[in-house]
Amino acid sequence: MNPSLNSYEFLVSERIEFEKTATALIKLVGDLFYERNLEVVLFRQQLLDQRPSEMLKAHSHASIMAGESLNVQDTLAMVKSLSNSQVRNSTIDVGKLAIEWKREAGIFLKRRKFLDSKLNAFYNIDNNEPKPIDVVLYGFGRIGRLVARELLSQAGSGGQLRLRAIVTRSNSAEDITKRASLLKTDSVHGKFSAEIIEDPENNSLIINGRTIHFITAKNPSEINYNDYNINNALVIDNTGAFRDKEALNLHLQSKGVSKVLLTAPGKGIPNIVFGVNHNVDIENERIFSAASCTTNAITPILEVVEK
Repeated sequence: MNPSLNSYEFLVSERIEFEKTATALIKLVGDLFYERNLEVVLFRQQLLDQRPSEMLKAHSHASIMAGESLNVQDTLAMVKSLSNSQVRNSTIDVGKLAIEWKREAGIFLKRRKFLDSKLNAFYNIDNNEPKPIDVVLYGFGRIGRLVARELLSQAGSGGQLRLRAIVTRSNSAEDITKRASLLKTDSVHGKFSAEIIEDPENNSLIINGRTIHFITAKNPSEINYNDYNINNALVIDNTGAFRDKEALNLHLQSKGVSKVLLTAPGKGIPNIVFGVNHNVDIENERIFSAASCTTNAITPILEVVEK
């Protein structure tokens, strides 16, 4: 006698199959990330380093976002096809692709032809491996810690932005312990799923096997980053103490610094809000700003109102 579709045994069996599929998807997402620097997201949600239950929850959320059903089998099939393509060094939203495939399957018949059509621009870009860029966080308040989380979560094989050092006003053994604790847990974003080992003797934290130096300084220009084997670094100033071009230029007087990014609106420098003016040419700029959380929240809306 076949179990009822609503029976306990059937529902448990169905859930187990979903979790098996989610496990296969997790492995494939990880392989693409570490082997081809290809980040797979689901309606902007990261899929890397997830548990099966988290992966299934992400699909439930994605279905709400899409306004139609999207299950883990759909995305696994799409990611398998993606793995057989030549795309690399990119971020691909597999949720959006899966939804479009469901709507257009009758046109393309095969997922590979569908992907060739949708991702043609990715096939034609320069696929040379990106060069790693050293990153220094100047300040380690809440913004600095959240930036650290993102940099470490997306480190992959280390071929892009790699966090090398954090500059603070003091670095006693107690400070190292306190900063490790604050990095591990955030009151809003929760726990940071990373291995964090304190190394107070060397003024550092070892995070996911990567040594992050803690440097003590009160003036940016007094630091020699070359002493830490850090070269041509991007300094992300999140202190709020240096807000104009003259003050931020102190970072460029340090040895080993190439560019400076401010995490607040700045004076006399380009202020970039992604989605609004991110296409402006800043290739030759050495100091620029990513504005602030409130600026990034309101500016896209104001731009629409203005237009």
